[in-house]
Amino acid sequence: QVQLVESGGGLVQAGGSLRLSCAASGTIFSINVMRWYRQPPGKQRELVAAITSGGSITYTDSVKGRFTISRDNAKNTVYLQMNSLKPEDTAVYYCYADIRTTLLRRNDYWGQGTQVTVSS
Repeated sequence: QVQLVESGGGLVQAGGSLRLSCAASGTIFSINVMRWYRQPPGKQRELVAAITSGGSITYTDSVKGRFTISRDNAKNTVYLQMNSLKPEDTAVYYCYADIRTTLLRRNDYWGQGTQVTVSS
């Protein structure tokens, strides 16, 4: 059984920084893409950033230049460094991973979510 466990959320003032972590554990053969999503209050979940196993990275426009996604493949962990935070970054942040538990079996996995609140 695979689990994604997130940490690092919290309350921060505008302009501040936070670093989110998401560690995958369990029976893991390989991990392809890992992503961070967020869901602001009353809004739909949106993609924030993604990183493939090969290191290709994409960001949504609103976070470019402020957020950095990275991963440690040896630790099956993805990170999101968030700088210059704005009140509009307030959301529940979720990590996602495309994981193969065997060579032929893959599934989508989600973390439990971590609250990020940015005060003005």
